[in-house]
Amino acid sequence: MADEIKYEYKTVRPVRGTDGWVISKMQKDGWELVQQAPGTLRSTVNFRRPKKPQPWLLIGAAAAVLVILAVVIGAASALSGEDEKKHESDKSTAAVSEKPSATPAPTAVVSAATEVITPQNNPEFAALLKADDCDDANVAFATRYEGKTVAFNGSIVNMAPHGDYDTRYDFLLGPGDKGPNTTAGPAFKYEDVNILDLKLTGKQIPATVGVGDKFRFVAEVGEFKTAQCLFLLDPVSTEVR
Repeated sequence: MADEIKYEYKTVRPVRGTDGWVISKMQKDGWELVQQAPGTLRSTVNFRRPKKPQPWLLIGAAAAVLVILAVVIGAASALSGEDEKKHESDKSTAAVSEKPSATPAPTAVVSAATEVITPQNNPEFAALLKADDCDDANVAFATRYEGKTVAFNGSIVNMAPHGDYDTRYDFLLGPGDKGPNTTAGPAFKYEDVNILDLKLTGKQIPATVGVGDKFRFVAEVGEFKTAQCLFLLDPVSTEVR
């Protein structure tokens, strides 16, 4: 039927203890909870929402404008080429009397300060820290900056043993100081790490860490797992705040 509602579906597997947080954020984005199945470390939560109709008329109009623009640019380029040929001989004659400069053109120098991505030097990262944990911005950032180093002030949202280990953990991190009450930004995850892997620094280094603790995280960008809405990071250093 023409009026039948068509849905798109998404399955999310949040870390245990963060189900309510994930469900709330998904519902804010228009998703409807369909099914929730608890698990040992992660739950499986299914959502759906009505598909947005494709704006075919707008797409067709935009395509037509692009075609016209391409024709205009092509014509302008052709006229410009003719004009350049006309004055080529004059420029060649003038160039004979000129001596080449002995000073090479300066090359761009990358500052060491830009090697670590922070909210202050990268607008994309600043926007990401305020976006939804399932937002497409997570995929875009992970794809573009995988392997790069980021630094941000954050806190531990959740901490659970990794598998059957007693000293290795999965950490869920969030930007800001709200710990388990964090509601904005990606769900950053350190997977299968021990306390030594965090490389704790600062004036007073704790013997243990826990949910709600605040740190300055420096980490390497990994992949973004779309199904779980988890943004993987690898710890570089963790400074106590």
